[in-house]
Amino acid sequence: MLLQNLSEVFSENGPLAKAAPDFKPRQAQLELAQAVEEAILTRGTLIAEAGTGTGKTWAYMVPSLINDAKVLISTGTRTLQDQLFNRDIPHLIKAMQISVNVALLKGRANYVCHLHLQRLMGEGQTFKSRKDITYLREIKVFAERSNTGDKSELTTVPETADIWSRVTSTRENCLGQECPHVRDCFVYKARRRAQEADVVVINHALFMADLALRTDGVTDLLPDADVVVFDEAHQLPDVATRFLGSSVSSYQLLDLCKNAEVQGMAQAREAASWSELATNLDTAVKELRLQVSSFIKTSGGRVTYQEIPSPDKFDEAYNKLIYRLDRLTQALESVNMVSPELASLAADSKAILHRCLLWSQPDRQGNWNYGIENTYENAQAVRWLELSANFMRIHRAPLSVANIFSSQRPSEQAWVFTSATLSVRGNFQHFSSQMGMENARTECWEAPFDYTNQAMLYVPNNLPLPSSRNFNVEFVNTLLPLIKESSGGVMVLCTTLRAVDSISELLAELLSEQDIKRELLRQGDTSRGVLLNKFRQLQNAVLVGSTSFWEGVDIPGNALSVLAIDKLPFAPPDDPVIEARISDCKRRGGNPFMEYQIPEAAIALKQGAGRLIRSETDRGLLMVGDTRLVDKPYGRVLWRGLPPFARTRDPGVALEFVKAS
Repeated sequence: MLLQNLSEVFSENGPLAKAAPDFKPRQAQLELAQAVEEAILTRGTLIAEAGTGTGKTWAYMVPSLINDAKVLISTGTRTLQDQLFNRDIPHLIKAMQISVNVALLKGRANYVCHLHLQRLMGEGQTFKSRKDITYLREIKVFAERSNTGDKSELTTVPETADIWSRVTSTRENCLGQECPHVRDCFVYKARRRAQEADVVVINHALFMADLALRTDGVTDLLPDADVVVFDEAHQLPDVATRFLGSSVSSYQLLDLCKNAEVQGMAQAREAASWSELATNLDTAVKELRLQVSSFIKTSGGRVTYQEIPSPDKFDEAYNKLIYRLDRLTQALESVNMVSPELASLAADSKAILHRCLLWSQPDRQGNWNYGIENTYENAQAVRWLELSANFMRIHRAPLSVANIFSSQRPSEQAWVFTSATLSVRGNFQHFSSQMGMENARTECWEAPFDYTNQAMLYVPNNLPLPSSRNFNVEFVNTLLPLIKESSGGVMVLCTTLRAVDSISELLAELLSEQDIKRELLRQGDTSRGVLLNKFRQLQNAVLVGSTSFWEGVDIPGNALSVLAIDKLPFAPPDDPVIEARISDCKRRGGNPFMEYQIPEAAIALKQGAGRLIRSETDRGLLMVGDTRLVDKPYGRVLWRGLPPFARTRDPGVALEFVKAS
């Protein structure tokens, strides 16, 4: 029997309590659910920060189910997406004894494409390693047996394996209804299930891909919904920036050359000089790469459009590439009726050409060419070029996603944004302005933990500034006594990969010298999932990681008893998008450090610190090695944004807390 009263559902005698022995009524969870219900009924917008342990998933799912709403749940990671679909939502549906149709929908790159798999099996193409051949055989068997074609289900082939890009499709090279395998298409099947479902679990990347397509008039990716819930909403600004921008890599261009020559010669030999067109574009790509390789080495591998040295020479090489890409595109479009394969290549080539043209606009004189309109979104963009030993890539990203994002919100939909880290001390202005949601209702609920007794914040009073040459050495020396005395695991969160390497090496040396029997796990040695599982199992390991370990890591109990953060997580100022946003803030007469960099760092620090206390019985010490947290006036904004841990700067007090934990 479906209950209509939220208070009953979340009560100590309600269906949740009966189905889950560890369920405890929490006022914050009930209030969050009530706020979500109000947003659903009024088709409003809610931005809700709820600390770890509040029970956010059930708080937004219960009112959605009670009000018979069709719901899109968008998550920050595919890991959480799978967890919601496979565990959390089925558990709730069973507890409430209701019948609900739930579907999982991911981007097309997550599903095996029968056509591309067949081509790869039959063309005898070269592979980077013998392992790829083994992987391909496993994927073929998987595709024949699987109901979903979701690559996450094939655990014997790593999700990061290069082979996946060759057996999945893109929007440009998908043949659609012309595909001979359309009836068996895993992507189409997943979308049909989503259209028919009451609850659809997606991720932010897919939502943003859909939003980007909607701005181009394409509306067939995601189903209509009454409610959209953005879980892990703190990730939205970065995901939106990435997906509402565009990029083109040298790999894409060279792959286009190869495929155009092969398909053109096979299906329309007399229509064009395919080998010449492909070779000319191939040469132009390599000449441009050669042109930028000399100066890009001195700029850390990337440079903005405005800062490219010798711009005349660069523009000459870039214009040659565009001219040759345009010629190949015209040739492909002239034969796009010959076969589905050539039609797909023509669409792919046209899309790449458009992105290359857009990247060059406006030109260095501020003029807009090629029929590209000088809209607000086009003008307010950041352009840069990236180069490594293996590829060259051009990027374009919006300076702000607020207008694009907010303009696509249907008035008949309710939008709910939730995360443990959306505000700076209860102020949501930074997040809401980034997303264009200034008029949203905002609410904040603290985690149900006794932080003062369960955790301590330790900022050593004797460490040098992070800019000091010997900072890492002193940081590790200060951390080592805590490692010795801790009975549980120790996690070190670094702000850079370089720091991961340096701190790991220093720790390895000291652990060996002092015969401390703890296994050292380092990011990069194996996959993130394997490292975390091993860390949980060992219960007393030392794990050193960077960005990907700052969030989405849930390690309750003694497996994590000391969490150490090397430096305050200020975003790198040489990032082209951040640099442009800082410059824009200065132009408007603002203070980018206080208006942008401090709020970003505060949210990131709170996210990292959130790894420590995950349940009512956890105890742990948070050590932050950056003394600016206490010694600088702005540090107050950062540490006051953390949970109300007990605080000390005394190493003796910190050591006693660890011993007692």
